[in-house]
Formats: sequence, structure tokens, C-alpha cells
Amino acid sequence: MAPNPSPYPNRVDLDNCAKEPIHNIGRTQAYGVLIVCDPHTFQIVQVGENAEEIIGIDFEELLQKKIPDLLQEKDFKKFKHALHGEDTSEALEVNINGRRINVSAHFSEGSLIIDFEPLHDVQDPFVFQRQLASILNRFQAASSVEDLSEIAVSFTKEMYGYDRVMIYRFDEQWNGEVIAEAKEEELETWLGLHYPATDIPEQSRKLFLKHRVRIISNVSYEPVPITPEISPLTNKPLDLSISALRAVSPIHIEYLRNMEVGASLSAAIIVKGKLWGLIACHHRTAKFLDFYQRESCRFLAQIFSTELTLRETRETLDRSELADNIRRQLINQMNFHKDLIKALCHDTVKFTDLISCGGGAFYIKGTWELLGQTPTREQLQSLLFNFIKKQPKSLFMDRNLSALFPEAKSYKEAASGVLSLKIAENKYFFWFRPEEVQVVNWGGNPEEKAFFNEKEQRLSPRKSFEKWSQELTGVSEPWNVLDRNIARALRENVSHFLLARQREEIEALNEKLTAANQELELFSYGLSHDLRAPIRGMEGFLTILEEDHGEELSADGKQLLRMARGLTEKMNLLIDNILEYSRLSHIHGLDFQEINTTELIQEVLELFNIKSSYPNTTIKINKDLPKVKGDRRMLFQLWANLLSNAYKYSAENDAPVVEVGITDRKGNNVFFIRDNGIGIKPEYKEKIFETFIRAVGSRFKGSGIGLAIVKKIVEKHGGEVWVESEPEKGSQFYFYLDPLNVKEREQ
Repeated sequence: MAPNPSPYPNRVDLDNCAKEPIHNIGRTQAYGVLIVCDPHTFQIVQVGENAEEIIGIDFEELLQKKIPDLLQEKDFKKFKHALHGEDTSEALEVNINGRRINVSAHFSEGSLIIDFEPLHDVQDPFVFQRQLASILNRFQAASSVEDLSEIAVSFTKEMYGYDRVMIYRFDEQWNGEVIAEAKEEELETWLGLHYPATDIPEQSRKLFLKHRVRIISNVSYEPVPITPEISPLTNKPLDLSISALRAVSPIHIEYLRNMEVGASLSAAIIVKGKLWGLIACHHRTAKFLDFYQRESCRFLAQIFSTELTLRETRETLDRSELADNIRRQLINQMNFHKDLIKALCHDTVKFTDLISCGGGAFYIKGTWELLGQTPTREQLQSLLFNFIKKQPKSLFMDRNLSALFPEAKSYKEAASGVLSLKIAENKYFFWFRPEEVQVVNWGGNPEEKAFFNEKEQRLSPRKSFEKWSQELTGVSEPWNVLDRNIARALRENVSHFLLARQREEIEALNEKLTAANQELELFSYGLSHDLRAPIRGMEGFLTILEEDHGEELSADGKQLLRMARGLTEKMNLLIDNILEYSRLSHIHGLDFQEINTTELIQEVLELFNIKSSYPNTTIKINKDLPKVKGDRRMLFQLWANLLSNAYKYSAENDAPVVEVGITDRKGNNVFFIRDNGIGIKPEYKEKIFETFIRAVGSRFKGSGIGLAIVKKIVEKHGGEVWVESEPEKGSQFYFYLDPLNVKEREQ
């Protein structure tokens, strides 16, 4: 059966270059042989076709063997022990057919992949140990990243003998820059040159996080096929991400040839989990470092990475401490002034002191406060409303604003870089950084990217690496993670200040409202007293008129007398209800006690002599009404209002019925009072619980406050009241009480 075709593209073109599967390349370099076996049986299932050159056994013969057939018994025991419980074994030195071989293995997608490579005589390990101790001391004494880099390239060149050694640093767009270099005198310097991100594409950068050291011992090597190409264990191409023997992309090989490089070594510099840069070594001819030498280079890069991390951490801590001190001063200023503009823009310390910038702006409630070098207010207005407000996140920062917002070209000298922070809907902070006009020297024109090579029928990298200068305008010093964190910390401080100010304003308003309510209460009591006096006088005059001159009055006069008595009675009722509603509004603590609901209803009916007043009405009271906890005086008034309404508005029915019961709504025991009276129009269902709203006009007696009192009492007991009704079909009033809710609110 023919093997499955390789997924590695036969034609890597401009469309799929970024997706070139360099980890599944299906070939190896020639300086070692790759052997793949079943990790359970150690049966060999795939072999590099250069096996005979490296270990003296033909690759086809190896496919019939197991790993124990290659190793001495003691070596195989060490090999198994190193593999036990680990994804990657430690390197092991073995002897195969009289040859010193280094063996390193790792697991990949169900396969055990083993690199076999010859070992060479190396320098005395004690000499190397002394060298590492020396460079560690020199690293610690370095005063800057540049000094650190110079020490690293000099030591690496001395130790490994490459023609050129560089520290290659990535920027935020993954473009590279040579920041340090040690080279042979006759070579042209590349120090200070920049290289576009496409020179080391994303998939290559990701592999450096998995396999920290990458060697190409001979750019002109012939890639070694792996037989069979597709793994019999997984039916997929091998993932060679971690194998040191992984072959090289043909595009990268041509790239190195165009640079006149014969061999290379790259060691990853990892800072805080991110690829910071590379120790990049070039040689004009073939050059090989064995496993132990590469490990020493990996260790060197790790020491360099650690020193960088320590320096960045110290710098971050120093800046954070300074920013914290400034923020504390800003907080003190806010607490002193009680005014954000004065505190942040017009005192000793300003918000622009927090972050390195050329100027800043604070937008609050439609006005701008400007500090330092900034765009004009009109330009800022456009920037805010036409760009910043459209950003998905509350914090935005960029060093090349005009590339995103072309209008900003007119003020790039003041604000090429912007960091904006939204505090609230109408509150924004801005920090601006000026343009830094700079000449960037590239290693070749960065616009000249890869092209399709018709002769080779594949993509080829750019050929020119001559120095090419470019002037960059409209770009500021970059913002960093610490800048973002400092801005966010300021937002938290300002938000706390605004909340505290709102709390103070609410408390002050509450005090004013309490005072106003107390004045209103005194006014209502005084008003009721003043109103009752003339009403009592009026009642007295009406009584005298009826007793002394009643017989002399005509029928119309007697009718007017009765109407006057009715109006005084209504006025007394209205005054009583106003006083009661006012009293309820000012009660804060309730006298909770357990109340027998049925007994309370009977007391209401007896006190108001309901049976005599409404002899035709049938009353139905559920026998299982539960006891409740509440203020007895208030609940008596609640039942009195609801029952009197039910009787009053159903009295005109031929067979009036009032029913009191219990049901379950919203998980609560809900009382209901149902009647078959005149009902309520839909537009009044919510309004009837407001004061002085009557849905029946003057047809029935009432003050328009009774249901407002009912609602107030229910709310005082943590409950809810509502009505369901249709005109001429009666009404059902529902309410429930929740004393626990009252206690939680009071706490």
C-alpha cells in the first residue's frame, strides 16, 4: 500500500508561507539519525535513511529491530529509567558499533522520538565551568542591557568560534534589531540594523519556545528522508518540534545562502514567558556543535534571560514604587480639594506625573483641562468622539495614532502616541507622547518580501541585505504594560473618590430630606389642628341650626343642611387619613408580634358594624388563614381599608359577595380579598395606590388615600400589594408580608 501523501506543501507560495508546517517537515539534518519507536514495545517504526553513516546499521535493517537490539543491556536500563515518568529523557552517552553516540529522546503524539548523534572531543569541563562562573560575575556587574549584550556576544564568540555572534531583539511588532555584535574584522557590521518580522515568521518564533537552541550545521546539507514518512503509530506526519535534528525550511536555507551564511546557531532569550530575542551565531562555512556544546549555549542564554528578567523586574518595581507614591499624593489632593480638576491638574502633583509623557488632558462633563504639550481642544473633541469612544475597551494605547486616525497627522508633533482611559461616561484621561523622528537602518529594504521562484517552483526569500535607511515619522516612544497598569490603578482611585463623593452627597441630601420631612410632619399636624377648629365650629353651627330652626327650613334647606353635614364628615375623614399616611411615612421601627389573622378580620368587621351597614353582603372567610408577624395596629388598618372597599364597591350588586382567602404566588403565602363589585378600569390599576387618586369619582364616599395607606403598610412589612380587576366583574386585591426582608434592610 502506498503511504499517505505528506502534508508538507509541494509549493510554498505567498498565500501559504505563513502556514508553512516546518514542524512536520518530514526530513532531518544529516549530522545525526532520527529513530522512532513504539513507546510500549520499543519496536522501531521509522528511521532516518542516513542510519548507516551515523551508527553503522542500514535503515531498512533497523526497521526490523527494537531499541534493546542497539544498546548494551546496562545502557538500555539507564535509557528506560530516564524515560520513566517523564516526557523527555536526559541525554545518555552510549556505544554503538564502537562509536560514541549521544541519545536524547522525547514523546510526541504517541511516539517515542530518539535523536542519535556522534559525540566529539570537547574541552575540559572544568574550564567551561570556570568560564560560566566568570561570565555570571560579568553579567551581574553590567550596568545596562547594552553592556549585558556586549558581554554575551563576546563570550559566545570566544567560546564557540563562530564568525559572527549577535544579540537580536524583537520589538512589539516582532521586527528584529541587532543590538550587540562580535565578528571577524573583515566582515561588514550589522550592528544597529533592523529586520522585518517576516524574516523570522510566527511559526518559527513559537518553536523557539519549545526547543530553545536551533543548530544548522551545514546550510548546503542534503535533507535526510524519514522512512516511512507517515507514522504507522498515528497515521500522521511526525511532529518534530522538539527534535534537534529537524530539517530546515527550504525558504530559510535560501535566506541564509543569500546572507552568505554556511552554518548557524540560534538560542532563545525568554523573558517572562515571552520570546525577547535570540543569541544568533553565523559562520561562513559548515560548523557543528554537539549536544553538550549546544546545552552549554542553552544554559548561557538562560543565564542571560535571567539577568534580563531581574533587571526588568527591578526597573518595574522602581517605577511602580514611584507611581504608587505619586498616586498616594494625588489621593491626598483629591481628599483635600474634594474637586477632581483642582486635585489632579492644578496642585503640586499632577496626573501626568504618573506616566512618562509630553502632556495630558482630562475631559470631564464637557470641558477639557490641558497640561503640557497637547492637541487643541477642538482636535481633542474630534479625537474623543470620532475615535476613542468607538474603541471596544475603556483603555486604549498606541504609539502611531495617525496610522489609525489620519486626522491626527496634523498634531503628530504633540501626540503621535496616545494612552486614553475612560473613567465614566463623561470622564476621560489622556496621556500624549510626542513624535520621535528616527532613522531606522534595515538589513535590506523591508518592503521587498518573499517572491515566487519560477525556476525552483517555490517561494524564495528576499536576496538583498544591503543597508537601507528609512525615516520614521508619526511614531512615539512605545507604551508598556506598566503604563497600562498605572493608568488602571488611577482609574480605581478616581472611581473610589467619585463613589465617596456620591455617598457624601446622598447622605447630605438624606439629611435635608429628613429635615424637610420633619418640617412637613409638623406642618401636617399643625394644619390638621388648624383645620379641625373651624370644622368643629361648623359642626356646632349646623347642630344649632338643625335643632333650633330645623322646622322652619324648607325641603331644599333641609337638603342643603344634610349636604353640609356630609361635607364636614368627609373633611374629618380626609384629615384623619392624611395624618395616618404622614404617620406611616415616619415610622421606622415596627412592633412585630404574632397575629391571628382570622381574629383580626372579625375584630374589623365588628368594630365597623359591617353586618348592619351591608346586610345583603355575603362574607366568605377561608378557615385556614395563617398567622402572621407584624405591627397589629397597622395590619388592623390594612384589613379595614381593604374590607370596607370590598363591601362598599360591591353593595350595588344584586347578590354582593366578599371573599377572603390565601393562595400561593411567587413562593409566598398571599392573602386575597375578592368582591363582585364595580371593578376597576385598566388605566387605574396602578394609579389607585397613589394618594388622592379615585377611580370612581364622587359616586362613592372616600378620601383617595385609603389604598395609598394599604400600600405603605405592606411595604413597611417587606411585602407587595397588587390588584386584578375587570370593570363590572369585581376586583381581587392580593398582598403578602415578608418580615425577614424588613429585618435584613434594617441591618
